[in-house]
Amino acid sequence: MSLAGKTLFITGASRGIGHAIAMRAARDGANVAVAAKTTAPHPKLAGTIYSAAEDIERAGGKALPLVVDVRDEASVVAAARQCADKFGGIDICINNASAINLSATEDIDMRRYDLIQQINTRGTFVTSRACLPYLKKAANPHILTLSPPLDLRPQWFADHLAYSLSKYGMSLCMLGLAQEYRADGIACNALWPRTTIATAAVEFALGGEAMMRRSRKPDIVADAAHAILMRPARQCTGNFFIDDAVLFETGVRDFTSYSVDPAAILIGDLFVAADASAPPGVKVEFMRGG
Repeated sequence: MSLAGKTLFITGASRGIGHAIAMRAARDGANVAVAAKTTAPHPKLAGTIYSAAEDIERAGGKALPLVVDVRDEASVVAAARQCADKFGGIDICINNASAINLSATEDIDMRRYDLIQQINTRGTFVTSRACLPYLKKAANPHILTLSPPLDLRPQWFADHLAYSLSKYGMSLCMLGLAQEYRADGIACNALWPRTTIATAAVEFALGGEAMMRRSRKPDIVADAAHAILMRPARQCTGNFFIDDAVLFETGVRDFTSYSVDPAAILIGDLFVAADASAPPGVKVEFMRGG
């Protein structure tokens, strides 16, 4: 059960969940293209493509830092080509880059609206498309996108329609690509966390330190992603996975170590309903709309 020698092209891998997925693959000895925009340290956000590359190399993998803006098709296509040239192909495409804005319909500036659609839905489409020629040649090709299960209950749209459209657009890309490339044996799946994850997006967009304390670490998503990527591509496509459910299938029974504060009650993430079956012993409180 290893990604040794596999090549992953990961968008937004300089920090957060993308970085955690990269590190999990690196511990196997994988090759990782860190495709992100951050080249200089941010005053509030840790991580650049270069620091992530150093982390990957220290963990046992091989890294290729690439300056990529997923809104720019030429940038993505060139980066995918560089990755394939460097490592001899691409086995796995991870669509992790995402922007969040939870403004209501009348409150969101249209420039912000366009930004989240371009990064989230369009970026997923462009990145997947750029990797397809290489994935077709891979032994066990996967596209994995960090996006929610397709649940069309109005509660997920009413409070933040613009953001919901962008995230469900990412999931629809996986639904369509799974069928379009089924004959080519390319697995196309979505993965979403049951709870909020301790990332900058949660800290700054959802509730600060209090929310972070009631979140899980990015490692749970990374471990779930690893478990999915180990599956035979031809037998695993068109799925909308939840992180702890994936790990429960693999035999994990104690999720305490994934909590930032094991004593705190976890907060359910957006797009995961209260009636979604959780592993035994997992207790979650849901935000308004859940």
